[in-house]
Amino acid sequence: MAHYAFINDSNTVVEVITGIDEDQLIEGLTPEEWYGDFRGMTCIRTSYNAATNGFRYNFAGIGDTYDAELDAFIRPKCHEEATLNEEICQWNCTNGDHLVIS
Repeated sequence: MAHYAFINDSNTVVEVITGIDEDQLIEGLTPEEWYGDFRGMTCIRTSYNAATNGFRYNFAGIGDTYDAELDAFIRPKCHEEATLNEEICQWNCTNGDHLVIS
């Protein structure tokens, strides 16, 4: 069992589903390709263990953004002054030295 995120044209996650394992094929296509074609949207695998295995950094949630350059799902900014720590794809607050995980 694996999880897949559907993203819109703005790279925003609009839905997350449970699907078949990522190493299985559907009609000769990877699950990302098949689910994406079926829905007419971009489909990208996500993982509950993202923080520990480094796979796309965060489990995708509705409203998150997918950054193709970083190959990461990124939560919405907690506030305008926050800066993205690209090493872990989490927002750093500028009003303190702690990480905000939203």
